[in-house]
Amino acid sequence: MSLPDTEELVQNYLRYLSDERRYSPATVSSYRRDIRQFVEFIFAAGVKHCCQADALHVRDFAGSRRRKGISARSLQRALSALRGFYQYLQREQQVGHNPAAEVSAPHVSKKLPQLLDVDEIQRLLATPLQDPLKLRDHAMMELMYSSGLRLSELVSLDIGDIDLSQGQLHVLGKGNKVRYLPVGRAACKSLERWLAVRAGKAAENEQAVFVSHRGRRLSPRAVQQRMKRLGSERGLDKHVHPHMLRHSFASHLLESSNDLRAVQEMLGHADISTTQIYTHLDFQHLAEVYDQSHPRARKGASRARPDAQEE
Repeated sequence: MSLPDTEELVQNYLRYLSDERRYSPATVSSYRRDIRQFVEFIFAAGVKHCCQADALHVRDFAGSRRRKGISARSLQRALSALRGFYQYLQREQQVGHNPAAEVSAPHVSKKLPQLLDVDEIQRLLATPLQDPLKLRDHAMMELMYSSGLRLSELVSLDIGDIDLSQGQLHVLGKGNKVRYLPVGRAACKSLERWLAVRAGKAAENEQAVFVSHRGRRLSPRAVQQRMKRLGSERGLDKHVHPHMLRHSFASHLLESSNDLRAVQEMLGHADISTTQIYTHLDFQHLAEVYDQSHPRARKGASRARPDAQEE
């Protein structure tokens, strides 16, 4: 039996990611680009088929990408794409080993996300003017802060996903995983005000909760622009963006509840280690209070992270 050509194997893998693993279109597109860059690299090196690549080819590819200035995070994703691709080929009995299995990416230092503190949230979410689009923007931000939504989840919301009488929200998140989230009183009131005027703005049969002035579903880019503008109008010296509200929601909720598992579930994180970054944010806040308040604090001194190992 002849071996399928490289392009056929790549296409089969991408269909597997999309149809069986339910990866998002953006992730599939990124993996397609990463794998094809690797294929072009090994073909240029004289390799005739992707199944003939070995660990040295993967290391050479990673080194080449680093020399071209690719970030450590992007290289990490590319190697993850290759590991997944060859794992799939192993499952399909096209290769006997995974050449990317033992090739490690450079360490990526985790940057702590920037937050809005409670006072800044109050300024941002001050009572809006009665202009319909201002009511819409206010409802979007109240909902993101109330329920910790991703931008993609916000713009995907349909009218049937919201039950204001129960204060509940139905969200389809990453990997097509469904979450049912509570909606706070302030967000419910803000949504009620927006929905009262939405009917006069939405196009016929449009199901989106948040629509543009043309009556169609609001785009992610439009949400980003509106939030940035409102942050500036409210006098905040930070670049306000949708994910900042999600980060603020998580940090404030964890600070109040100290329930990491509950925050993980509400955010829709598959791995609790992703949620644990907010424990570092909480520590950072405590450290700042300590430096400002404790008589023995050494202002400006470096401080170890809470998970640092003793030497």
